[in-house]
Amino acid sequence: MGTDYSRELIAASTIPLILAVLRGEDSYGYAIIKRVRTLSRETLEWTEGMLYPVLHRLEKQKLIESYWASEQGRRRRYYRLLPAGAAELQRLKAQWTSMHSTLNRSWGEL
Repeated sequence: MGTDYSRELIAASTIPLILAVLRGEDSYGYAIIKRVRTLSRETLEWTEGMLYPVLHRLEKQKLIESYWASEQGRRRRYYRLLPAGAAELQRLKAQWTSMHSTLNRSWGEL
């Protein structure tokens, strides 16, 4: 199912995708995985083993923070975007937009 992305492309896009999802609303791990799957039209299949180390790293970098909340009797760890994370998302968006434009121009020359 879906596109066969290179490991490098997945690694490079993980942080901006997480920050973008959290820009919309606070979320927990499995919901982030489902949101990315939906955004990618079912082509990105993240695992918890891939996601949680990145979430912990972003938390250590003070780009996001976590908190515990109960939902329908179930306790979940939610993640929230911090102002530094929003600034980082804007920086990454500018980089990705520039790279996308450059690639599109280069492909137009083929």
